[in-house]
Amino acid sequence: MTNATETASAAARPLRIFVVENHADTREFLTLMLEELGHQVSVADTMTKALREVPAWGCDVLISDIGLPDGDGWELLEKLDLPRPVFAIAMSGFGMSADRSRSKAAGYRHHLVKPMGLEQLESILIEAAVELRGKRRDERTIPVAF
Repeated sequence: MTNATETASAAARPLRIFVVENHADTREFLTLMLEELGHQVSVADTMTKALREVPAWGCDVLISDIGLPDGDGWELLEKLDLPRPVFAIAMSGFGMSADRSRSKAAGYRHHLVKPMGLEQLESILIEAAVELRGKRRDERTIPVAF
């Protein structure tokens, strides 16, 4: 369990967020909102572009639409070859129990239904920052055996 100071400290830390969204207005809105919160943002509008750019960008958080023109967000997460796990958030116009279950099975931590509340997304990003901060602290304190 985290205390308020740790949560506030993690929330103040900028995240590297990669957004995969084919709808231009939604992509632009998310980019502006995330940058306004102090995060670094990179975007892709197709699964093909995301598969090429996400690994090279080294993001902390991946936010992906499920419905993409050349695949889906579930397939994207399955195909991504990342050096370390990312905190993945699915977005979709569909929020049925089966959709949420499929997102969880694919490795997404959250499944947000569009239109989503900004407070909800901000709260999830704070959760990601706290978790990532904890992992980095653990990585520094775990001795490496040779």
